[in-house]
Amino acid sequence: MNAPVIPILPVGKARAPRSSGPRPVPAQALADVREALGPDADLGRRDLLIEHLHAINDRHRQLRSDHLAALAELMRLSVTEVHEVASFYHHFEVVRPGADGHYPVAAALTVRVCDGLACEMAGAQELLARLPEILGREVRVIAAPCIGRCEQAPAVAVHQHPIAKATVESVQAAVQAGATTHEPAPYQDLAAYRAAGGYTLLAECLTGVRDVESVLQTLEHSGLRGLGGAGFPAGRKWRIVRGAPGPRLMAVNIDEGEPGTFKDRTYLEQHPHLFLEGLLIAAWAVGIEACYIYLRDEYHGCRALLERELAALKAAPPLPEGHALPAIELRRGAGAYICGEESAMIESIEGKRGMPRLRPPYVAQVGLFGRPTLEHNFETLYWVPTLLQRGAAWFAGQGRHGRKGLRSFSVSGRVAKPGVHLAPAGITLQELVDEYCGGMLPGHTLYAYLPGGASGGILPASMADIPLDFDTLQPHGCFIGSAAVMVLSDQDRVTDAARNLMAFFEHESCGQCTPCRAGTAKVRELIAQPVWDRELIADLSQVMRDASICGLGQAAPNPVDCVIKYFPQELSA
Repeated sequence: MNAPVIPILPVGKARAPRSSGPRPVPAQALADVREALGPDADLGRRDLLIEHLHAINDRHRQLRSDHLAALAELMRLSVTEVHEVASFYHHFEVVRPGADGHYPVAAALTVRVCDGLACEMAGAQELLARLPEILGREVRVIAAPCIGRCEQAPAVAVHQHPIAKATVESVQAAVQAGATTHEPAPYQDLAAYRAAGGYTLLAECLTGVRDVESVLQTLEHSGLRGLGGAGFPAGRKWRIVRGAPGPRLMAVNIDEGEPGTFKDRTYLEQHPHLFLEGLLIAAWAVGIEACYIYLRDEYHGCRALLERELAALKAAPPLPEGHALPAIELRRGAGAYICGEESAMIESIEGKRGMPRLRPPYVAQVGLFGRPTLEHNFETLYWVPTLLQRGAAWFAGQGRHGRKGLRSFSVSGRVAKPGVHLAPAGITLQELVDEYCGGMLPGHTLYAYLPGGASGGILPASMADIPLDFDTLQPHGCFIGSAAVMVLSDQDRVTDAARNLMAFFEHESCGQCTPCRAGTAKVRELIAQPVWDRELIADLSQVMRDASICGLGQAAPNPVDCVIKYFPQELSA
């Protein structure tokens, strides 16, 4: 989407033309790239590099090296700068010419079969084994890490078209029908949201009916914490960033890549304006000048939905006279789980490889484009209008077993009713399965569960009475994270689950730090053996926790450590 250039951001500085060197860019490559980008492409903004790469990749189904050189020429960047970004992200297919000077022909279609834990349990490996032969060489079938549809396992994406509970027959039918795009299902659009009273709270904030202090106190008294995994108190975060010198920016994380997590997608597909009103209230309260929404590339329908509703919002702003919307830009991820980490996401928004930053300084002090940045998960902002309308006491009054608030649990695995279940914070796994998920699947008995997605650890059925909330699972070597609950039965093996998860972490490590890059690979090798070297695994686990730069490497050992601790009977020695 074409958003205005924000003068305060150091991203529009023109560079002096550079020499192409001894290998001038072919005229046809330049023409191809210009055609893919379109006449309105802003080539002076370094932070739009990934958006431009998407445009070329969408048009040609791959990124040829001559096209990368052409883009570098047009953006006044070095080829190295462009290539290192293009080669970092999984959804970009970078290719070079063969010995004959010709580029390989791009596959007519790519079919991604999710091999995340929930989809593997539901038969993804059979799909991967059978689809290539059935679909033929014109179609490229690849295994893909979690695509955020765990409740629909096994999930497959035919280009941009998701298939729930996929079978060989349903995928084949989609390919033959040319079903490659994804239109969002019916949702509450701007007109419907306003008719139901939407944006009234924002108007009250802008006109002084509500002041900033009262809004901050509501957040603080409600106990609302960040719902992307870290759990930092939302009201405190707003105060910290509000107190930093301006200009201040906002980065919204919808790069929902944790295996087992799909709550943000579910809510966004239904009520996008609850989130957008929360975003605008936060922007007003903190004094934000520009907002950047980072959406994972797998959520094509959500992107179409957001583009449509943001355009409607800008065309008819639901604001009192004399007020204007902050600049809002929608940015497209490119298939990198690491970009769910806040500083890696910020690097990606700036058009770079998504590598986490060393801290301090923290994002709230030096974040996006070097400015103080309010970073939030989608669901945290989604709750803001409801909290302001119903009050802090209402939210804090929810909960069980001494906990406060509500949690959106993404539940997948061996339950009768997988999906997003809004339940009291502190509910136990057994209560969640019995009361909200319709019990276990017929013929299955609860054996184990992951309380917080891939990185949150694994617990046995005998510990299904622990309250699920922030701070309740750490004593057991686990955490709730984004509340992605994956349920295993007596027909599963936790050792297989740990192998699946460690392969995911190895695949998704950005490679920046040795403890994570080498540690995930080594642990995967060790647990692939019939007998686990527990002493060596323990040493590697401790090094990864102590020395990894970000949470990926620090939390990657959790499922393996839990298997060793709680399921010794599954280990040969």
